[in-house]
Amino acid sequence: MESNNIWLVNVPVATVWTSYDSPRQLDEPAITNPADMEAWLKGMTHEAQLGLCNDNLVQTQVLFGQPLLIIDEKDDWAKVLIPGQPSSKDERGYPGWLPKIQLLQQSEWYVKEGPVAVVTSTKAELYHEDDKLMLELSFLTALPVIEELDDQVRVKIPSGTGRLKMKDITVYPSPNIRKGDGADIVSAGEKFIGLPYLWGGMSSFGYDCSGFSHSMYKANGCTIPRDAHDQAQAGKEVDLNSLKPGDLLFFAYKEGKGRIHHVAIYYGNGKMLHSPNTGKTIEIISLEGTIYEKELCAARRYWQDAEE
Repeated sequence: MESNNIWLVNVPVATVWTSYDSPRQLDEPAITNPADMEAWLKGMTHEAQLGLCNDNLVQTQVLFGQPLLIIDEKDDWAKVLIPGQPSSKDERGYPGWLPKIQLLQQSEWYVKEGPVAVVTSTKAELYHEDDKLMLELSFLTALPVIEELDDQVRVKIPSGTGRLKMKDITVYPSPNIRKGDGADIVSAGEKFIGLPYLWGGMSSFGYDCSGFSHSMYKANGCTIPRDAHDQAQAGKEVDLNSLKPGDLLFFAYKEGKGRIHHVAIYYGNGKMLHSPNTGKTIEIISLEGTIYEKELCAARRYWQDAEE
């Protein structure tokens, strides 16, 4: 991306829609600035949440400070590409539509040059310089560091500067997060047990199945495709009898012979860690005796095994 064409997400979590006319009236809290994720989620019935998927309304989400490329505009909406979310839909990054009010153009964003503060708590409070609360940020939000203080860090944000508490973040010398192994991926995922599923979800306000696996890998320095069917096409193929914690498990209709529709993280001992579907929460379950046991069709490993 050319530096003069960088647009940054300027809300804690921006939902990326299939089209500029996808949002319903009840989705208003998700398309304003400030966006109110909790109000949006609380305001949706089970049927309304199902509609995000069944009516093909939502594609994915992006976090505060994430750089995007605008490729088209329609009224108050922008069609964007997300370079940080690899996709077979577009080799430049995941495509979709965002309200322009949730974006801010920024020509001087040095996130590539580090150091970077990455939110490692499930959520973190961002403060103004006068210590007034500004926003609540999601896990994995990454912001350029200006300076480290005793118990806080000053960071660059799309509209200026802010402060995060040290207890909520890890500072890396560059945007390249330390690479973890399979056990680290599992450990990251365990933080979110009990979090409700959200179709298209890519934040600690809610994940879908592939958003969960993508994000737990990202937390351990590994960028993998955004969607399950793409995740199943890359990485190292793993024999289903040689699984290790942190491997990705893929599930397909027609007892494993049809289209891939789900991904989980292998937990170990015949168990898996996953974000199941609308109305359920992130959980650890045994595969044995479940529909997942019948639908399991492939496994992939993206993390590096020290023995390999």
